[in-house]
Amino acid sequence: MAVAAWCNVCCAKCRRFDMQAALKPLWRRWLARRIPPATSVQLNQRRIFILPSRIGVAFAGVLLLMLLVGINYQNSLAYALTFLLLSVFVVTILHTYRNLSGLVLKAGGASAVFAGEQACLRVRLEGGERGHCAVALGWPTVGLQLCDVSAGGQAEVELGVLASRRGWMRPERLRVESRFPLGLLVAWSWVDLDQVVLVYPQPLPGDLPLSAGEADEQEEGMRLRNVGADDFLGLRDYQPGDSRRRLDWKAYSRGQGLLVKDFASLGGRDLWLDFDTFDGDCELRLSCLCHWVLVLSERRQSFGLRLPGQAPLAPDTGSDHREACLRALALFGEPV
Repeated sequence: MAVAAWCNVCCAKCRRFDMQAALKPLWRRWLARRIPPATSVQLNQRRIFILPSRIGVAFAGVLLLMLLVGINYQNSLAYALTFLLLSVFVVTILHTYRNLSGLVLKAGGASAVFAGEQACLRVRLEGGERGHCAVALGWPTVGLQLCDVSAGGQAEVELGVLASRRGWMRPERLRVESRFPLGLLVAWSWVDLDQVVLVYPQPLPGDLPLSAGEADEQEEGMRLRNVGADDFLGLRDYQPGDSRRRLDWKAYSRGQGLLVKDFASLGGRDLWLDFDTFDGDCELRLSCLCHWVLVLSERRQSFGLRLPGQAPLAPDTGSDHREACLRALALFGEPV
């Protein structure tokens, strides 16, 4: 019997989950028609929904109990108090709605991030003829942020959302709600400010293949420094991503720690980061390439980038070249 009851509970949960999964696309399509995506959204009667909160439901239950007591005992004071509190509840509906009505939400900028980091989306709230108090904004799964907007003024809110994968990230609809002034009702809306965030691959340290432009062990060290004579520069501390082929094992055996042989770069040759020369699956290769783009850009080393099916990015230096390479890695394989 216990097993049968447990199976019935599981089946009921599965049916509820299937019902929610089936209704979710319908709900999204209905919202898209009623509140279409836009970079600027003004909340009005069509875009605001209002219902009693949990406190409001409890308050209504108490009013019903007071009404029954007044009817049972024919007590005029009970009647008066019940209808007085009911009028407060009705007036609160108007004030809760007015606290959101007329509020304008505008999309701000969003900087590119690496996969696994928090993307920061900025949203600007502008008040109309009246102020808006205790407006909550965000995603219910990560928590809402409260802010006040004065009459004719504006406020900016920064919202964080986890960037889980590379490419263009389009966050879910934002929830805007207000429980002002008494918390008996909640007025809310779901808005899509048509914001997108570019997510770069997650940088992962790895060895730079010899075929990226080095002919032997010494030339590999020569390529990773500034242009100069092709001679030995000295030893430096090991950094994640440095090739193990250039480790000074003799120094390590003497207890001096991990040191790397450093050489001047070979003049007249360019370093190429080639997708096909790295090992691993597609995402691992892109992560290693992303790491080396950052490392070489920090060292101001000229380099180029080759990705399958795309025109190569010619060797260059500077922040513009770095951003172009990171963007190519982020959008590799994405539909145009």
